[in-house]
Amino acid sequence: MRLLWLCVGALALLLVLASAATLKDSPKERYDGYGVYRLSVKNKLQQAVIEQLSQLSSKYNIWKDYDEQSQEVHIMVAPAELQHFQSLLSLHAISSEQIIENVQDLIDAEQVTPAADSAPFGWTKYYELAEIEAWLDSVLAAYPTVTEEFIVGQSYEGRTIRGIKISHKAGNPGIFIESNIHAREWITSASATWFINELLTSQEPAVRNLADSYDWHIVPVFNVDGFEYSHAKNRMWRKTRQPHATNECIGVDANRNFDSHWLENNGASSNPCSETFAGDVPGSEPEAKALTEYLKTIENEFSVYISFHSYGQYLLSPYGHTKEEFPDNYDDLLEIGEAFATAVESLPYGTAYRYGSTADVLYVATGTSVDWVFNELNKKVAFTIEYRDQGRYGFILPPVQILPNCQELMAGMLALIDKTQELGYL
Repeated sequence: MRLLWLCVGALALLLVLASAATLKDSPKERYDGYGVYRLSVKNKLQQAVIEQLSQLSSKYNIWKDYDEQSQEVHIMVAPAELQHFQSLLSLHAISSEQIIENVQDLIDAEQVTPAADSAPFGWTKYYELAEIEAWLDSVLAAYPTVTEEFIVGQSYEGRTIRGIKISHKAGNPGIFIESNIHAREWITSASATWFINELLTSQEPAVRNLADSYDWHIVPVFNVDGFEYSHAKNRMWRKTRQPHATNECIGVDANRNFDSHWLENNGASSNPCSETFAGDVPGSEPEAKALTEYLKTIENEFSVYISFHSYGQYLLSPYGHTKEEFPDNYDDLLEIGEAFATAVESLPYGTAYRYGSTADVLYVATGTSVDWVFNELNKKVAFTIEYRDQGRYGFILPPVQILPNCQELMAGMLALIDKTQELGYL
């Protein structure tokens, strides 16, 4: 029996190694000729047409879902589908504007020169998971008295979901930041690592106060499998990487997989091929399950929860499941949102953020991490930050915009935390 188990274990190891080799050696997906279009959607029939297209994610990839305020959808279209797509738009009187001509051009532009690639870890390029983790190790080694590692859990493919806690004194109120739950949103982990660095190295009095007065729990890359895949294989990958038992499509939208109004009000999809697939059951993804279990163990150690996303320039609060109801403290959340948006727009870039509840300002989204924390852990300050931009680059924000986005994040966070403290939540 022991020999049998050894053989089975060896076979499993070989399969893992073979899978890793395939991931590394197989060519990356290319997006030559793929365009992104801004659609103006005016009625329920037009919405239904776009919803049907969104289920064919390999041909039509939704970048921005429909929301009632803008009445827009952003959709990436494969070149082979363009004629059919344009005929469909004409048939249903859906007006469109091309906002990205060739997605592959933007992906190619993300690549850096060999000189820049060999420079120390910084914020002028995007890094792969191994590089971020090596940097995290160096930070933990350099600041042993105020930092410690924490482990959220393991991913489907066996990667460790790592976080860092920064604490300058016992008894500080806590803030939890989760980043890169959607794999292709690279600006989120870039901003998270920059924010960690600022908390440890900045000499600005306001930033020093932010670092000294609060305990920070930060997960730079939450969706580790998807993030790795987005670098190694498919730049536009969004979901996790767990195969589906009865369908060839892989992965779940981890930010629709939490047990808070899961799959209600069309706030996610039950189709495994959809980019917003909620999973077969809440917590089906080991990543989402691990986060909920971990947060329960430290629920008395933090009061504010923030999730980093892109794109659109929003600060979104609960609820995501309905625009007919609002939290009891919604006026406070709006006041915090106004402080954040005003601070960001006051910078020389003049970047405008909209704020309010997810369902009211953007669209119905159910089973999200922010709503789960708000509803199930009773943390009454919880936000999703949707970073730059509004569609010109979308998920492929150029590296030259990393630092400006980070500067906006810091300005916004200073105002957000200050107003949260003023209102008595910290």
